[in-house]
Amino acid sequence: MVEIQRPAHEVSLSAVLSDAIDTRFSELTVHACCCDSRQVRPGDLFVALVGHHHDGHDFAHQATRRGAIAILAERPLPIRDVPVLVVQDTRKAYGLICHALAGWPANDLKVIGVTGTDGKTTTAALITSVMNVAGGRAGSLTTLGYTDSQIATTATHTTPPPPLLAQWLAQMAASFCTHAVVEVSSHALAQYRLSGMQLDMACITNITRAHLYDHNSLENYRQTKARIIHLLDQDALVVLNADDPISMRLLADIPCPALTVGIKQPAEITASVIDRNLCGQSFLITAGDETVAVQTRMIGDHHIYNCLEATAIGLASGIDLITIARGLEQVETLSGRMERIDCGQRFAVFVDAAKTPYALSATIDSLQQVTPGRLVCVLGADGRTDRDERHRLARTAEQLADKTILTTGNPENQPPQWIAVDLLDGLDCPQDASVILDRRQAILHALAEAGPDDTILITGLGHETDPRFGNQHIPLDDRAIVREALYQQDTIPLPWRFAA
Repeated sequence: MVEIQRPAHEVSLSAVLSDAIDTRFSELTVHACCCDSRQVRPGDLFVALVGHHHDGHDFAHQATRRGAIAILAERPLPIRDVPVLVVQDTRKAYGLICHALAGWPANDLKVIGVTGTDGKTTTAALITSVMNVAGGRAGSLTTLGYTDSQIATTATHTTPPPPLLAQWLAQMAASFCTHAVVEVSSHALAQYRLSGMQLDMACITNITRAHLYDHNSLENYRQTKARIIHLLDQDALVVLNADDPISMRLLADIPCPALTVGIKQPAEITASVIDRNLCGQSFLITAGDETVAVQTRMIGDHHIYNCLEATAIGLASGIDLITIARGLEQVETLSGRMERIDCGQRFAVFVDAAKTPYALSATIDSLQQVTPGRLVCVLGADGRTDRDERHRLARTAEQLADKTILTTGNPENQPPQWIAVDLLDGLDCPQDASVILDRRQAILHALAEAGPDDTILITGLGHETDPRFGNQHIPLDDRAIVREALYQQDTIPLPWRFAA
């Protein structure tokens, strides 16, 4: 794990926070800030954030006892020992202060933000590859990990919280990166985690009905995603998916140039499939009067959309189409993203992170096109999905796959049985599905039933290896389970064991 050091810059709060109100102190400088009262060090500024479960204002006294020299709050507090500076939104202010303490590192980089319901991680990886192949040096912050192009670590969040985000950008600048590619989640936008920085380019992959347990309605979710527009530099560029109607509704609100990509609808950058099979696909990308052929091991129209979006970013950065194609082809596989597990078996196995009905539909449809036999889907749902989304997930699998095995995904604080019942309630013919709550056993059952030419699709965890059951994290790696079972085929009498 890479440890990010606290910044050493001195920041004048009056210069950074023009709306801060304090009648006793006209000037205050800080060297560090913190939003967790338990981690406050002497001399820190404590920022009171309002969260889902806790209100930082309730812990301001604890922060002062630990040595905080000032409190940043959204309302006056009965604290006399240190100044209380009141701002309208402490989350926005927190981001500004973190970036100021880090020396405003985003100003030294070309920052590209990637948001959307599905495809963010893969699109970010493709953009990073294109930039590197073109001779630049790109750092990236995504679900799969953080890197400054030299060192890398696992991700704590899809989009890091403000202090970590600012410090990784500072490390990228110190490592002579030219670009920073940041995966931007809806949570990050809702919590203003990117406050204090601007984007030079933004890519919106798609906006579908998902995450309503956090945003309550599709319109709220769309408006949250639209916040990325307010992060754009005045000379920025936005990439939109012309085949996604909800994304295209944002076009009228974008105050800067935009490029559209698509397969079905007219767009400025388009693609057409040449060939697709279980081992890969080839397709043509056309931009203006130029066309280039691309071959990828990752398959499906959804991957072509990701490639188109990375192509648009590359073209807008002045990179030629042939170099962009080379960058796209460099990304042969990504952990838990349509990742094929091949141990010499006579059927195909894919592990995918599809957690929304749209993503699951795209994945199953892509595999059905190239599967001669049956497609068996092992499906688990997260504890944070709502009942409606679970219903639609199960119904999607039932309608598109040949067989569905319902199991446990990442239940978090919900009993796995409850999640399974919700999935079952979404099926038209629940008697045709299998329910095996033990995920390992569900995967083994699917492998045992597989015949030659079948495809097994395992969804719900993807790259995740430690799903949370209440307060416990249980080690569980879909890919490791599959490989272990397939390599033991000579000792386990399963129906798919090769004949001697």
